[in-house]
Amino acid sequence: MAEHITIGDVAPRVQYVADGVLADFTYPFPIFDEADLEIRLDGAVLLGGSTILGAGSSDGGTVTLAEPPPPGTRVTLRRRLKIARATDFQDNGILRARALNDELDYQVAAIQQVADEVAGTVRLDPADGGELVLPLRGARANRVLGFDSTGDLTVFDRGTQALGVPYPGGVPRMVEDKLAERLTARDFGATGDGVTDDGPALAAAMAAAAASGRVLEIGEGSFRTTQPLTLGGGAAGLIMHGAIIYAGPAGNTALTLGDGAAVRNAAKRYEGLRVLRATISSWDNEADIGLVMRNLDASFVEIRQVEGFTIGVRTQGVERGFEDSTLVLGRIVNNKIGLDVRTETAGAWNTSVRYYGGHFAIGSTVYPDKDRYGVRFSAAPGAYVSHNRHIFDAPGFELQAAGRPISGIPFLIEVNSRSVWGRALRMESCSPFVARHTGAAQDHIYEVAWASQTYQVEVDYTDTATRVGAVVRASHQAAAFREASREVAAVPNLRAARIRWSNSEWGFERLACLSTNVSGSPTTLADFAFPALDNYGFSNDGVVLTGGRGLGFVVDARGCREFALAVDADAPRLVVMCFDAARNLLSDTGTALVRASGQSIVWNAAARWWQGSADMADATFTRPQVVRLAANVAYAIIGVARIGADYEVRAMRLACDPLFAPPLLYAQPGLPHGGREMVAEAAWDPPSIAAGAIAQVNIAVPGARPGDFASAAFSLATSGVVFLAQVGATDVVTVTVWNRSAVAIDLGAGTVRARVVKT
Repeated sequence: MAEHITIGDVAPRVQYVADGVLADFTYPFPIFDEADLEIRLDGAVLLGGSTILGAGSSDGGTVTLAEPPPPGTRVTLRRRLKIARATDFQDNGILRARALNDELDYQVAAIQQVADEVAGTVRLDPADGGELVLPLRGARANRVLGFDSTGDLTVFDRGTQALGVPYPGGVPRMVEDKLAERLTARDFGATGDGVTDDGPALAAAMAAAAASGRVLEIGEGSFRTTQPLTLGGGAAGLIMHGAIIYAGPAGNTALTLGDGAAVRNAAKRYEGLRVLRATISSWDNEADIGLVMRNLDASFVEIRQVEGFTIGVRTQGVERGFEDSTLVLGRIVNNKIGLDVRTETAGAWNTSVRYYGGHFAIGSTVYPDKDRYGVRFSAAPGAYVSHNRHIFDAPGFELQAAGRPISGIPFLIEVNSRSVWGRALRMESCSPFVARHTGAAQDHIYEVAWASQTYQVEVDYTDTATRVGAVVRASHQAAAFREASREVAAVPNLRAARIRWSNSEWGFERLACLSTNVSGSPTTLADFAFPALDNYGFSNDGVVLTGGRGLGFVVDARGCREFALAVDADAPRLVVMCFDAARNLLSDTGTALVRASGQSIVWNAAARWWQGSADMADATFTRPQVVRLAANVAYAIIGVARIGADYEVRAMRLACDPLFAPPLLYAQPGLPHGGREMVAEAAWDPPSIAAGAIAQVNIAVPGARPGDFASAAFSLATSGVVFLAQVGATDVVTVTVWNRSAVAIDLGAGTVRARVVKT
C-alpha cells in the first residue's frame, strides 16, 4: 500500500437496490484485500463474475459486476474478515510502527465487523438493564420461548397440537416441526407456472438450503428464471420434479451446484436435474452453460435433461478435485458440447467418475454448419490435464453430422487423460470417428455396439496429438468375430502368393481355386478345390476375379462350427461349399447348411455352393463375416467368388474361436491346391556308369510343368556323381546322373527323390 490504511468510523456494510442498468457499486469502507469483500445479490453470495478495485485504500472503492443485476435486486456489500491473528511480535525484537499499526487496524476492522453483526441481534435496550439468560436445556426442551408479565424471559407449553407418528416408539411432534423437515422452492414464493420470474424465490430457497444444510426440493412445474442460480455446497442435495427454464442473459451458467475454490463438496445427492434454455444459445460463447457441478466427491447425480446451451453439463475441479462420484445421464440435447469434463487450476483434478447412460442428441435443423461433440475432456490454461479413470456405460450419440462437412464426434479429448473407457456406445448419424484426440491421451478404450454411418469407426488424431493411445472395438455387424482370435490361415498378399501352375493357369498359396461352372459330374471335395485355373487377372496389389472365378480356404470342420472370414477386396461375394465326412458334396435339401453374421445366405444350384445375398461392399479386416456350419458339415471351402462384376482381392484371412485348432487342408495327396512345392520318390538301381557317362530315370510328379524349378537327390553316398533334374514333360521329372570321376561308378540300389518348386 502506498499510504497506510486508516480505519475510520464507517459501517462495514452498504446496500443498494439495482435499477437493471448500473453494474458499478461503491463501498465506502476500507478493505485490506479483495477477498475481504462479500457481495450478495438478494441474499445469495456472488462467487466470481465481478471486478473489485480499491483494496488497501482508506476511502473504499468500487465493485463492477459482469452484468447489471435485474431491477429490484438488493445488492449488499460488506467487509468479512477472518477473526484470527496470523503474526506475533518477537521478544526483544524491533517493534516497528507500521507493523503495530497494521495489527491495530485489523483489530479495529474486526471489532467493527462484530459490532455490525451484533446490531442485527435481539438485545436489551441500554435503559432496560439486566440480562436475558436462557433456561436450562431440560427446562426449555419442547417449549416455546417468551416473556412473562414483567418482561423477563420464560418458557411456555407449545400446546397439545402434536402430530403423532403411527409406528411403535414414534415421538409426537408439532405440525410446524414436521413441515419444517421439507424445504421446497414454493416455501419461498416460487410458482412453477413457466411465466413468472421465479429466479429470486429459487435463489432465496437455495441460500436457505445452503445455510441450513438441508435438501432442497423443486416441485412439479416450469420454474422460469432470469438470473443464474447457485446452490452452495452447504446444502445436502437437490431433488427436482420440475424443470428450471433459464431466460437470463447470455454468458452465464444457469445452475451451479457446490462451492468452488478449495472446498470439498462430499456426499451430495442431486436427483432429477432438468435445466432448459428458453431460447437455444448461439453456440459461440462457451460461458453459456446449463449445469455446472464443482468439486464433487463421493456424490450421486441424476441428470434428466439439459437442453439448448453451448455446453450442457460441466463437471469442474476448481482448486480441488471432482472425483469418485456417479452420474446417471438422461437427455442432453441441442448443446454444442453435451458434457465437459474439466479442471480449472493446476491443483485441481477430475478423476475416477462413473457415467451411466446418456442420450447426446442434436436436432436435424440445429446449426447444421457447426461442429458438435458429445463428451469433451478439457482444462483451462495451466490446469491439471491428466484426467483418469472415467467409465461411460451405454451412452448414445445422435449428432446429425453424417453427409455434412462438419464434425459430429462422440468424444473430444483435449487433455492427456488416461483410462477413459466407453462401453456399448451407440453412434447414429455421427462422423466416422468415435473420438478425436488432440494431445497425449493414452489407454482409452471405445467399444462401439452400434454405428449407423459406416463399419470403419476409428479415432481421429489431429496434428497436435503426441500419443496414439486408444483402442476401438467396433462390434456392429462383427460381434461374433471378436471371439475368433485364433488364426487358421492368412494370405496377407495375394499378388505375392500367386503360383504359375502352367503357361496359362495360376494357383495361390494355401488357397483353392474355385469355378462357378465345373464341367462333368463333380461330387467330391477334390473335384472342386482346383490347384490352378486360368482367367485370373492381376494388378499391382492383388488378383482380379473375373467371370466364373473364386478363391477359398479348405478347412476340416469336424471339430469347429464357426469360422471368421476377413477379406480386403473391393466388393467381394461370400461363398461356402459343404462336404460330409467322406468329402462328398452336400447340396441344398431345404435345410440351411450355412449361416453368416452380416448377411443372408442363399443356395446357388449352378455353382453348387452357398453364397451371400449381396456383395460385401464395406468388408475389411475390421468387418469380417462369421460363417456357421451345420452339424453334418465335416469339410468346407470358405472364400469369395466373382458373381456380378470383376473385382480385386488383395488379402484374405480365416480365424476361429481359440478353443479350436481346425486343420487347413492344402498341398497334400489328393488335394494339391495351395502348394508351391511338390515332391516324389521312386526306388532305383542305377547301372554302372562309366567315367564321364550319364544315366537317367523319370519320376512321376503330378503337377510338375515345364519351366518349374526341379532338383533331385539319391539315398546313397554319391561321391563323384552329380544328380541333375528337369521337368521333361507334364507331370514328369527327368533325373540325370553324371559320373564326373575318372573311373566307373556303380551306386547300388536306393531311392531317388525329386522336388519341384513353382514360380
